[in-house]
Order: sequence, then C-alpha cells, then structure tokens
Amino acid sequence: MKTTLEIPDPVFRKAKAKAAERGIPLRQFVTEAVEEKLATSQSAAAKPWLKGFGSLRHLHDETVRIQRLIDEEFEQIEPEEWE
Repeated sequence: MKTTLEIPDPVFRKAKAKAAERGIPLRQFVTEAVEEKLATSQSAAAKPWLKGFGSLRHLHDETVRIQRLIDEEFEQIEPEEWE
C-alpha cells in the first residue's frame, strides 16, 4: 500500500543514510523499522508486569552491597561458634 508520511528532515536524512549503508531501499528500511516497533510493543504489552521491574533496577547495586557485607560478616565467624 502506498501512503504519504511527514517525517522531520533530520530523521529522514538519518533513515535514508542508514538504508544506504545497508544497501536497501528507504521503503524497506521504514517497513522493517515499523515491524520492529510493532513487535516490541506487542511483547511489552504481553508482559505488563515487566514494566515494574525496570523501576527497581537502581536497587541492584544496593543488593550487591548488602550481600557483600553479609559475606564479610560470615567470614569472621569462628568455627567453634557453629557447634
């Protein structure tokens, strides 16, 4: 199907250059980009719970820090204390 799109000049130039780098027509590049965006949207919509985990990413460093402290404390326990 043919259609007309308004694409900002800078985006158009980047898309045209990228298509040329890959040796494909601009229409193929745009089609692949739209297909990729649709596939990404569908996979994210299929797992709405996944969005919440992205906001917890900042806790990873804190978890690593706490685990390191726990490991250091357990290294200091004397064997006779376990009996």
